[in-house]
Amino acid sequence: MAVTKSTSSQQKSPSPPPSPDPIPKPPSKSTTSNDQDSSSSHPPPKPSTPPPPSSKTDSTSQPVEISDSSEIPDFIDFSIFEQILELDEDDTHDFSKTMTDAFFDQAETTFDEMDTALLNKDLKKLSSLGHFLKGSSAALGLSKVQASCEKIQHYGLKRDEEASVDLTEEDSLSRIKALREQVKLDYDIAEKWLKNWYTANVTAASGDEEDS
Repeated sequence: MAVTKSTSSQQKSPSPPPSPDPIPKPPSKSTTSNDQDSSSSHPPPKPSTPPPPSSKTDSTSQPVEISDSSEIPDFIDFSIFEQILELDEDDTHDFSKTMTDAFFDQAETTFDEMDTALLNKDLKKLSSLGHFLKGSSAALGLSKVQASCEKIQHYGLKRDEEASVDLTEEDSLSRIKALREQVKLDYDIAEKWLKNWYTANVTAASGDEEDS
């Protein structure tokens, strides 16, 4: 009977408790510090920006440059003069200068013929000469010379187009004589300005070619 109790007592002995789950280790301090240092030493790349547009322009598309606009006289239609300069192939302005020099020769001859026609009281000839010089001066943009020559053309026909009245022969000759002095003065000023412009610009262009 005693043996039986001993066996029963051994069978009912309790089992040992289960071992607890292992506690996870926190990240090491050195690893965290290294990650932060690496992040700070290598910042994220900045977004790329497109380069600014180039300010250089094509020289072939640039308009012809003239002297300071404040020095442009009021007796020249500068838009017409620029159109003539655009016909030049280079900065020597050979074409436009040849054209201008030819006008100077024609104008001097025309003024001499006007003086002869005035002495002969030849209104028809004066009208023709006024018409001729009006066209050639308009081609260069000499607006004042053009306007005066147009009046001479009409006065030679014994007509005042501005007042829309007919004129006598004496009145026509008197007006043409006074206008002949004025148109020659306007021409002389325009001639001097044009010659000075070509002297300054053609000389500058030649100097630039020698430097290059």
